[in-house]
Amino acid sequence: MRVRLRTVVAVVGMGLASGCVPVVLPVEDFPAPKEVKVEPPEPIASFVSPVVHNGLRNEMRVALTFDACPTRSAYDERITRILQQTRTPATIFLSGSWVKNSPQTVLELASNPLFELGNHSYTHKHMTQLKPAQALDELLHTQAEIYDLTGVIPEYFRPPFGEFDTRLASVVGQAGLTTIEFDLASGDPDERATKPKLVNWVLKQARPGSIIVMHINHKQFPTADALPEIIQGLRKRGYELVTVGQMLKERPPPLCNDPWPVSPLRDAVSSISVP
Repeated sequence: MRVRLRTVVAVVGMGLASGCVPVVLPVEDFPAPKEVKVEPPEPIASFVSPVVHNGLRNEMRVALTFDACPTRSAYDERITRILQQTRTPATIFLSGSWVKNSPQTVLELASNPLFELGNHSYTHKHMTQLKPAQALDELLHTQAEIYDLTGVIPEYFRPPFGEFDTRLASVVGQAGLTTIEFDLASGDPDERATKPKLVNWVLKQARPGSIIVMHINHKQFPTADALPEIIQGLRKRGYELVTVGQMLKERPPPLCNDPWPVSPLRDAVSSISVP
């Protein structure tokens, strides 16, 4: 029987500087290396898409944002009327199903230069609980709904319930969007919220670079009643009111590489994830 041999170099002789000679060993003495299956790393938000909570803290600018969630009480037109009367820019995040059910309203919003349209998913599900393909469909379906109706391609995405993780941020990046969180929740969905509480809370908590979230899809919320005093109070304190796009494109905020876990808010600090 023929024995396959392999020639290797081994050290022979202790302390010899040139003690290397060919040594013949059976190939069986050298087992083949085991194949190690390397799992691909989890997608990291910092490699794909930023997650923005606020703008620059040394600029007296604040962004008012409004979420249009798919609810039966679909639209409080008083809010957009107040924004127009006070010449106040705002970013409005639209759910895809809201767009489908309110096409005329969306066309009016899109035609107004004060307003910037964003993506708020299609059905307002807990996006971090969906499979990546499902989450991507929520985003792209909404993008298509808005574009087909208005010709506008949103650049920003507001996660339902403010929930996100690195996997969702990765999917948002695949959709060509940037995740926009907030550092100041107005609290308008709270059943205990009142006009005075809403005004006092927002004016007390607003900081330079704040992104404030309110809602435009519930007439029973005190949002419309409080909005004139909120706008007046912010301007009286020296704040310029801008859209999210104006805040980020004209004066980009500082960058950090600390992706946040699944949580709507922690501290009111910037959390933009970049390489």
